[in-house]
Amino acid sequence: MLRIKKKKTSKRKKTNIPFFILWGFAGVCAILFSAYAVILLKDLPSPEQFGTRKISQSTKIYDRTGKNLLYEMHGEERRTVIPFEEIPDFVKKSTLAAEDINFYNQPAFDWRGIVRATIVNLKEGRFAQGGSTISQQLAKNALLSPEKTITRKLRELILAIELESRYSKDQILYFYLNQIPYGSNAYGIEAASKTYFGKSAKDLSLKEAATLAAMLKAPSYYSPWGTHVQELLERRDYVVDRMVEAGFITEEEGIKGKEKEISFAPPSMGSISAPHFSLMVKEYLIQKYGEDVVMNGGLRVITTLDWDLQKIAEKTVYEGSKNNEVAYGSKNAALVAQDPKTGQILTLVGSRDYFDILNDGNFNVAAQGLRQPGSALKPFVYMTGFQKGFSPKSVLFDVPTEFDTRGGEYSYSPENFDGITRGPVIIENALAQSLNIPAVKMLYLAGLNDSLKNIHNFGITTLKETWRYGLSLVLGGGEVKLVDIVNAYATLSQEGVRHAQVSVLRVEDSSGNILEEYHDNSSRVIDAQYPRLITNILSNPELRRPIFGSSIIYTIFPGYDIALKTGTSEDHRDAWTIGYTPSLVVGVWAGNNNNEAMIRQGSSILAAVPIWSAFLKDALKKYPEESFTKPDEVPYTPKPMINGDYIWKPSIGGTVYPQVHSVLFYVDKNDPLGPFPEDPQNDSQYNNWESSVQLWAKSNLSSFSGFNLSIPFGSVFNEEKKTGGIDDIQITNVSPKNGSFEKAPITIQADITSGSELKKVELKINSIPVNGFEIYGKKYNYWFYYTGKIQPQNLIELKVTNSSGFEHIERIVFYSL
Repeated sequence: MLRIKKKKTSKRKKTNIPFFILWGFAGVCAILFSAYAVILLKDLPSPEQFGTRKISQSTKIYDRTGKNLLYEMHGEERRTVIPFEEIPDFVKKSTLAAEDINFYNQPAFDWRGIVRATIVNLKEGRFAQGGSTISQQLAKNALLSPEKTITRKLRELILAIELESRYSKDQILYFYLNQIPYGSNAYGIEAASKTYFGKSAKDLSLKEAATLAAMLKAPSYYSPWGTHVQELLERRDYVVDRMVEAGFITEEEGIKGKEKEISFAPPSMGSISAPHFSLMVKEYLIQKYGEDVVMNGGLRVITTLDWDLQKIAEKTVYEGSKNNEVAYGSKNAALVAQDPKTGQILTLVGSRDYFDILNDGNFNVAAQGLRQPGSALKPFVYMTGFQKGFSPKSVLFDVPTEFDTRGGEYSYSPENFDGITRGPVIIENALAQSLNIPAVKMLYLAGLNDSLKNIHNFGITTLKETWRYGLSLVLGGGEVKLVDIVNAYATLSQEGVRHAQVSVLRVEDSSGNILEEYHDNSSRVIDAQYPRLITNILSNPELRRPIFGSSIIYTIFPGYDIALKTGTSEDHRDAWTIGYTPSLVVGVWAGNNNNEAMIRQGSSILAAVPIWSAFLKDALKKYPEESFTKPDEVPYTPKPMINGDYIWKPSIGGTVYPQVHSVLFYVDKNDPLGPFPEDPQNDSQYNNWESSVQLWAKSNLSSFSGFNLSIPFGSVFNEEKKTGGIDDIQITNVSPKNGSFEKAPITIQADITSGSELKKVELKINSIPVNGFEIYGKKYNYWFYYTGKIQPQNLIELKVTNSSGFEHIERIVFYSL
């Protein structure tokens, strides 16, 4: 048997590790730790950034009171920073109960929470819990990325410690409540309160504050607009219970805080009121300040909008447009109201329904739409004519007329809205009844360029392509914007003083510094007399009654002076109504965005006037009764047609030679008050105008055969001289009459006939030479005109000398009343 002897074992000798090896190992560890520390702390933000960094804030657009929020603009973060003292205790305490109940009694981190979270994360094999204090959450959300790594967690701890070394607990909680995300792009308690409850944070109740605090754990999951509302309310109750346990609130308050009834604001695509106006202001702000400042700079913008009037406007536009759709096939409408004394836009409704995408409701017809204005430009053309010497009593023939267009179509033959012509009409009737044929004639007489100059001076920013426009401009042959035409009528309202149109009263930055503030920018663009003449016509209900008929009731508001003009474009694609008082201008457009025509009955009177009238009926309640200033009396001129007489009756040798002609027979359009044209046919329009007047005269003047006979000026004088008759000068039709009693001031008129050109005309009143009189006409017929003061008894001496050496003196005695 094999025996194996057991060997004796001896004790080992103790081996000592060399000292330098231990130091080497420690050095390596230090290097590794330092390297990791460098990586950990690399680019670590400084907590001091809280004192200097720019926090993204929403820009808010308000109405003119600064109380009604119209629109809140923001980038990815919608935020409004509010002072710590304005945050209710309910909000602070519910947040502490939900997120960090020992916040005021512990350091920057909770080691128990970290250990607890670490155990859970190891079991789950992922980052399931964070165990973060409010200081840690602030560091993570404000200064670090949202990644979930050990490195980011360590950086978070370091920053939290640094935060608490530099800021007080109140300051940290203030930062937290103004920056923490609540979901739906709402950052901070104020934005969250507005988003979910439609109120400011200072007005939150306990249960509302606790609900918002409950959302912080998982804002998307606990969204009140999602499918986990019941879970949200259960967590809300948990937060309230924690508040009771911590002694933050009483048990009675806790019971109220868990009441089930709670109302959330409806979700929206970003709440917006007066959308077309608000977005117009937004565009203005971005153009002026840049998109980054507007979307993230926290601007406070006070606009010109009157919210009460805006609500009236939106209602009347919606209801009126709905009615028009059924009656006339018009699916859209727009309305603008403006304070003419300041240029401030008070209301702007750009379409029937901004949110009606199928009908392009989001398109702002009021500010962006280029639409043909129909007859809405006529007042400015007639006003230009008044500048040239015409008056509201001047006569134009409303007869079928072809206008020579030369360079375009051979001729242009406009028709009146009803297809009827009215013969000789005075301008005030032609304008008030919106007759087309006289308006085209007035544009020719006033001049296209001079008319456009007034149109632009009054506020129209379009119509710049003058080569496109001909005589049809006065009937809507160009495109304008509703905001512009309202501004132009505002200038009419203010008697020719144009106030720059504005939509913003004040802009403040997030610190309250004023960036811009409204200051009236006004200038006189025309003598007040001419807009007054237009307003005097447009504000006379009796003058417009023939065109309005039974609809006249829509245009009369007892106690108020209302001037009004309508317009309907070709083929009834656009219907307009613009009306004004001394304090308010309102313009309405009705039609279709796709330029589809309304049915023929859809004129401005039926499609636009009712909307305009319905708005004005309620809007005028805010304004006192006010009257327009009447124009000065227009000086009389003896010139035919301009003076209101369409039949001229020159008298030669006691014989009257009645004449009826177009205005171009008497008027050179380049000098309407000057001499008769040497040869009227030199005017390209004369033959067409004259022939149409003669056709009318033949049909309407029973004694037409006695009209337009040749006036024998020279033959009469020559015959009289041969027979020893009167000299070569006659003064007839003198006014006032000899021995008459007259009111001051006196107007002296006389007809002068002469066989040769006049050389000198002298006037004396009570033996005193007088200047300032006017002479119209040419060889052989002249008109004398003078207006001046008088004495109780007056002797007029009118002395005329001609180039042939003849002279004649006419003496008249009259008395003042």
